[in-house]
Amino acid sequence: MVATVVAYQLFQITRSSFAIGIVGLSEFVPVFLLALYAGYRIDRSDKRTLLLKGIISYSLCVLALIVVTAPAFTSRFTASELPAFFYVIIFFTGIIRAFAGPASNALIAQLVPRNILHFAASISSTTWLGASILGHASAGFMIAFIGVHASFYLILAYVLIAALILSKIEKKPVVLINVTVKAWESVKEGLRFVFRHKILLGAISVDLFAVLFGGAVALIPEFADRVLNVGPIGFGWLNAAIDIGSIIMIIIITFIPLRKNQGKILLMVVAGFGACIILFGFSKLYVLSFIALLLAGMLDGISVVIRSTILQLATPDEMRGRVSSVNSMFINSSNELGQFESGFMARAMGAVPSVIFGGCMTLIVALVAWWKAPALRKFEY
Repeated sequence: MVATVVAYQLFQITRSSFAIGIVGLSEFVPVFLLALYAGYRIDRSDKRTLLLKGIISYSLCVLALIVVTAPAFTSRFTASELPAFFYVIIFFTGIIRAFAGPASNALIAQLVPRNILHFAASISSTTWLGASILGHASAGFMIAFIGVHASFYLILAYVLIAALILSKIEKKPVVLINVTVKAWESVKEGLRFVFRHKILLGAISVDLFAVLFGGAVALIPEFADRVLNVGPIGFGWLNAAIDIGSIIMIIIITFIPLRKNQGKILLMVVAGFGACIILFGFSKLYVLSFIALLLAGMLDGISVVIRSTILQLATPDEMRGRVSSVNSMFINSSNELGQFESGFMARAMGAVPSVIFGGCMTLIVALVAWWKAPALRKFEY
């Protein structure tokens, strides 16, 4: 909801997708710079407590968004000055994400036995995507009916509910193999593990470049307003389309698991994702655009399940924080960097050509990986 409401409000203020790209850069920088250190701290901390602190800190950022969208505040600044406040707040959410995201992933492995960990990974992805769908879609309705400022009050309530639920989980023991290892040595150990594990590295690399170039979501506000001519409700549904497709496919895979050829499937769905992004770029019809994003989400859902399972199964318990942080550094932060890339390319060549370019690059990434990463292509679990 925060991503949707902030993107909508910034586009209304600036009428530029580049401003939304700067939001992505503002969140990318702290996530990228802090990810490795965050992994070190996570492996030496109680994951539940660290995650709870992150959620409480996030509530303060939402309070700040309530302030900067208040009429009394916005009336004091010009349209060229207001975006800076959003960038600063999102920068701090990036700091929180650097710790909270990997801590959440690491906590899952402490809550369920290893033999059903792959089911837990699917359930975690499903619930996250379900919340993402509700957030993107309902944010559009909330903007339409109560406005941007009031929407942040509802978001604050959701964040506080999340903190309350998480507080009911008991603290978990910290698994440490060598407590004398210094921070930088520990960080390098996590990096070495990822770079030596060819299948894990291949899965992370493919997803990184696919997300980096296929970030059409960042341009949805401009497509909704200028290409498809729909209001905030249509914008909200377009924003939710990828997540709707993802959760549909993840639910299907939960009941009908992928039994073999997971590596080949991963590369094929990444290529299909690129093709769907190209279709979205060419479309001038709202229904076709929604279907293109829905199909892209279904293919992305398959990718999420395969990559999440590889991550959970390949990582030793004592390194989950560091490996999750490396994953966050290269994958999750690539969403924000991809958002910036999309905004920059939209300014350089226009929204439609930039989306088509991104889709073509994603296709190329899948083809290169098929040729250059045979271990990933042949992988099965």
